[in-house]
Amino acid sequence: MAASWCTISSPSTSEGVSLTAAKERGQLVFLEGLKSCLDLWFGEQEEQSGQANPLQFISKSTSDLKALFDFVQVSLTPASSDSWKGPVLLVDDLSVLLSLGATPVAVLDFIHYCRVVVCSQLKGNIVVLVHSNEDSEDEENELVVNSLCHHSDLILWVEGLATGFCKDVHGQIKITRRVSLELTGEQDVVQIYQYKIQDKNVTFFARGLSAAVL
Repeated sequence: MAASWCTISSPSTSEGVSLTAAKERGQLVFLEGLKSCLDLWFGEQEEQSGQANPLQFISKSTSDLKALFDFVQVSLTPASSDSWKGPVLLVDDLSVLLSLGATPVAVLDFIHYCRVVVCSQLKGNIVVLVHSNEDSEDEENELVVNSLCHHSDLILWVEGLATGFCKDVHGQIKITRRVSLELTGEQDVVQIYQYKIQDKNVTFFARGLSAAVL
């Protein structure tokens, strides 16, 4: 929702993945949030297949995200028995909904219903991007972040180095596998790696094993 189609399609092409081709084959449905907002604000909304603008809550007094959920449900519902399986819903990023006026309860309800459809009914997965930091004073955002972490099977926490800038290490990623959700009595598995962003890829390595050290 936060990025335009050109922003995400161009880098993917350089990586050998054609999102345009996937979109043409019906394997990808992209909601351009900025365009949807402009359509509402400037009265250029176009009804497609009788479906309302997914972000119509912006122009209403309530933060009901039903139209956005309806868009997700229609987009991911298989059109035929031979449709591709295991759909993935990518939300980039969820914090935008809060910035546009949606309440934390409405956002969490939206994710809950998406989880029911995508994960339970269609046997797919949901990947959500949110922003947070330890010193954040945004209570609504932190409420959403904490709730998502509580219900997630896998958490990727990406942050910069506490020691500051380093040309060989750009940050670290903490991977938490929520084994405790399976009620087996086992503890969550936590792995921490450092990374370096390069022109066309990202290199991951264990802490202390960067090129500068080796």
